[in-house]
Amino acid sequence: MNQVLVVEDEAIIRSSLRRLLERHDYAVSEAASVKESLEKYDIDSFDVIISDLRLPGPPGTDLIKATTAPVLIMTSYYSIRSAIDSIQLGAADYIAKPFEHSQMLETVSRILRQRGKPTQGHKGDAKAESGTDGTRPPAGMLGDSPPMLELFRRIHKVAPTNSTVLISGESGTGKQLVARAIHGLSGRREKEMVSVNCAAIAAELIESELFGHEKGAFAGATEARTGLVEMADGSTLFLDEIGELPLEAQARLLRVLQEDEIRKVGSVRSQKVDVRLVAATQQDLKKQVTQGAFREDLYYRINVMALPIPPLRERGSDIEGLAEALLQRTCERLKTTPRRFSRQAKRAIAAHAWPGNVRELRNAVEQAVVLAEGKEVGPELLGIETRQAASRHRGQATADTADNTDTVEANNSEANAGGFEEELSLQDYFQRFVREHEDSMNETQLAKALGISRKCLWERRQRFGMPRKKKQGRG
Repeated sequence: MNQVLVVEDEAIIRSSLRRLLERHDYAVSEAASVKESLEKYDIDSFDVIISDLRLPGPPGTDLIKATTAPVLIMTSYYSIRSAIDSIQLGAADYIAKPFEHSQMLETVSRILRQRGKPTQGHKGDAKAESGTDGTRPPAGMLGDSPPMLELFRRIHKVAPTNSTVLISGESGTGKQLVARAIHGLSGRREKEMVSVNCAAIAAELIESELFGHEKGAFAGATEARTGLVEMADGSTLFLDEIGELPLEAQARLLRVLQEDEIRKVGSVRSQKVDVRLVAATQQDLKKQVTQGAFREDLYYRINVMALPIPPLRERGSDIEGLAEALLQRTCERLKTTPRRFSRQAKRAIAAHAWPGNVRELRNAVEQAVVLAEGKEVGPELLGIETRQAASRHRGQATADTADNTDTVEANNSEANAGGFEEELSLQDYFQRFVREHEDSMNETQLAKALGISRKCLWERRQRFGMPRKKKQGRG
């Protein structure tokens, strides 16, 4: 039985990981800090160490030098740069929070295989490897509706190739999950996929983030920096919301695809890279091309293999199966007693349009689990009707697809932004403030004024049909 040490200061996450790994036959030990790990255990005796990056005291990367065991670093999405830096320090791999259970199990199993260790592995591995019809769901995905079976077939077809892929679908349909499935089934799976949300990075910084820069390339460039494209050399680069790339960054990306080379900002030299691009968008890129907001030559370069993801409302019986799986997973994560949907709840789930797709369904299920007092979950706990009413009267203040934290921040901050009348809905506050200030503020300044993150600002723009105004060139 493989020995795993989990180093995480959040007790809920630590215990959840322990239960997950123990269910798959790993022997698990726990610690809340690097100091406790070194004092309590012979850490060289573990087959894998899973550590959070940010811990009380020394960071999780300090374990890399302290042990011969492979160290898997956990980090939030917004710390992806630090995660990649940890690879350079010698980490076996990194995994971004929040992660799917299957993703964690597959990563641990892969690390063990690389070290020649026998693996308990993922209980679904045998089934996945035995499928021969090309329509089996990739790891972490569910569904047997015709559009999903076609999606699975295309994933299995394109994954082993080096073809560029363009994933399209509404917000919340699982575009990143599809990208991970493509990478996980490819010959590049031994290296971690590098993910970038183009909408979450300031326009004036995105070229430097993607392609790197030389020392002195611009004000504040006090040292040379390696870009994320170069970090993905030999692996897969996933560009989420590629339609948000500024035109100058699009030109640089086109060079990567045409010449297999990059040139850092401020450099006169180019260097070769071997990167497989998977892009995603919820926008109509053809329309953006006609509007001059997206390069036509880049569009045809990335649209080699199109993978449209159906919205949840078009997936028929998949909806109930997804809801059941999410219910079980949420009960485990929140450490509650197992619960089941009532007949009325199942009918409500099947009848709802789910404009926020799987993300909305996940949030509704979690709300129901938190509010439930017995073993049965009724339709009133899902908040579906409440959401629809709130959407009409308060501009989606309950945010069926938004993060709960962002919603609280919005309730506290948007009502004060710009000094609008209290009678206006939160949607009105947001829309009026953005329209009045987007010409004088950049996205970072707008988000700060509203008291929300750039990602939340972008998501609300998409929800309210207020795309960011395109500007030529940098900044």
